[in-house]
Amino acid sequence: MSGQITDARALALAVFATSGRLIATGNELVAPLGLTSAWWQVLGALRYSPVPLPTASIARNMGLTRQAVQRIVDLLAERGLVELRANPHHRRAKLIVLTDAGTAAVANAEQAVAALDSEIADRVGSARIKDAVHTLEAVSAILAEWLDRTAPPSNPSPDA
Repeated sequence: MSGQITDARALALAVFATSGRLIATGNELVAPLGLTSAWWQVLGALRYSPVPLPTASIARNMGLTRQAVQRIVDLLAERGLVELRANPHHRRAKLIVLTDAGTAAVANAEQAVAALDSEIADRVGSARIKDAVHTLEAVSAILAEWLDRTAPPSNPSPDA
């Protein structure tokens, strides 16, 4: 059993280190575009979602707090990169939608990191990247289940 704990802890530490480097590298690459990694993360979540999302869904999908995502959404809206629309399923939880400028910002960010993406793909290999994605998705699902089991019950909102 201790080998599994050691392996799980080693994975967590590698993810923490990689996440920090990913954020720092992303900040450096997208700064000339007037973006941060956090902004790019939210814009990317919207770009690749098949439907508009409320702040809480973006936060849940990206493993962020709703408050942090809301601050980013407010800044992106001020800059015309997203707009808020009425949500037919929830009166107060507006849907966040990319504007044309937001779509262009995501495209520019992806272009800015294309050479790095290629280098990672070439040096790590497609099969290993796919395995890593599947592993991280499985770990993420376990973490979400763990949080759901341990979270205190919430009081339903009358606006829900």
